[in-house]
Amino acid sequence: MKKKLLFSLLVWVTLPVAAQHLLTLDSCRSMALRNNKQMSISKVKQDVAANLRKSARTKYLPHVSVLGGYEWTSKEISILNDNQKSALSNIGTNLTTGVEEKAGEVMQAVPQNIWDMLQLIGITPTSIQEGMSNILNPVGTALNQRGQHIVDAFRTDTRNMFAGAVMVTQPVFMGGAIIAMNKMADIGETMAANSAETKRQHTLYQIDQAYWQVVSLKHKQKLAQGYLDLVKKLDGDVQKMIEEGVATRSEGLSVNVRVNEAEMMLLKVNDGLTLSKMLLCQLIGLPMKEQVTLVDEEREDISTVELTPKVNAEQAAENRPELKQLQNVVDMSRQLTNILKAGNLPQVALMGGYAVSNPNVYNGFEKKFAGVWNVGVMVRIPVWNWGDVAYKVRASKGATTIANLELAEAREKIELQVNQSVFRVEEANKKLEMAMANTRKADENLRMANVGFSEGVISPTTVMEAQTAWLQAQSEKIDAEIDVRLSQVNLQKAMGTLQ
Repeated sequence: MKKKLLFSLLVWVTLPVAAQHLLTLDSCRSMALRNNKQMSISKVKQDVAANLRKSARTKYLPHVSVLGGYEWTSKEISILNDNQKSALSNIGTNLTTGVEEKAGEVMQAVPQNIWDMLQLIGITPTSIQEGMSNILNPVGTALNQRGQHIVDAFRTDTRNMFAGAVMVTQPVFMGGAIIAMNKMADIGETMAANSAETKRQHTLYQIDQAYWQVVSLKHKQKLAQGYLDLVKKLDGDVQKMIEEGVATRSEGLSVNVRVNEAEMMLLKVNDGLTLSKMLLCQLIGLPMKEQVTLVDEEREDISTVELTPKVNAEQAAENRPELKQLQNVVDMSRQLTNILKAGNLPQVALMGGYAVSNPNVYNGFEKKFAGVWNVGVMVRIPVWNWGDVAYKVRASKGATTIANLELAEAREKIELQVNQSVFRVEEANKKLEMAMANTRKADENLRMANVGFSEGVISPTTVMEAQTAWLQAQSEKIDAEIDVRLSQVNLQKAMGTLQ
């Protein structure tokens, strides 16, 4: 009872571990799509294209920018020159000096007899000059101070300058460049999605090929092992016949050579199976030395799904992401032409904002921040560029023509590929029917050879020939089954329906 309980526990523990390595075709596809590096790159490219599309949308909206700066200069801006500054600072002195000079000239013109009469009442030239000085000196000083005040008021003090502005720009008409740019961003996002779909189908195609390669080698491994068992049994029987004297040693050596060939065949198949499983593990994101088992490799016969081929080149053209990418290239080239054409069209934008400076000139020269609102319209009209834009537009149209020709050529090639895939499916189905018929004949031939050999009426050489024919028929049957699978995958890929 304890042994049964222990055995049940071991089975319960080991079953989930074994189940972890049992893979179906769908699970291999899912793991490959999750772990494939190129698929991850495609997802990132789609995110990049989506962000570029969002960025292009912002070109329709007003943009706000803030500017600020500081500048130090060794000299300040001067509105008055040095002579003007000197004249204003000494305006009182110059005025009193002029008055005194005029007064001196007047006193010199007065006759001496008049001065003699004035001296009788105490008036002399000296007393007059002293009196005038007493009056003019305070006036001159006051005027000098006032002049200096005017000079100081005209100082700008621009050695330390601060400036700032808030600007708002709203495009009104850019010649269609913004519209074309947004369409290019939309096309770029679609192109990234089509590129991801192309890589997805390519990844699935690689997985299917690797998967069925492993299945094919696994069945051939079983076939090689079965063939080895047959020739070993024959070798044992021939050795007994040699001991009894009813077979020659030459026949024994021939059978022994076949045993060695069967062992070598099994060794090559084992090596090929190991390498194929390593490739499959690498594609699905598992460690290459991971032990995996595929569902189809354990089945006696490789199941084949009958796929009725239908030629529909138009459907293939609609489904194939490669054609969609080429169409995206054509559309992108056309929008690039529109952007180049915008270089010959007028551009209009609204501008507005608020600017501040320190010192400012809005109330004289004040040493404080002050600003002003501003609104304006900017218009740019190209007049002459020596045909530069026209040449670029012609070159862009030439690129569009090339893209259209490449698209048409790709459509023709895809139509040919679809027809070839349909022909390959039909051919693979016919080969499978013939291989299955040959297998039945080879089985019957081997059975009759074994019966005849046991009855002693057929030689070992004839049995070996029957075994070789059986091996070849079984190998061709496996190849035909795998070819049916791969031809169906090729057709789905050609039609763009590989899901």
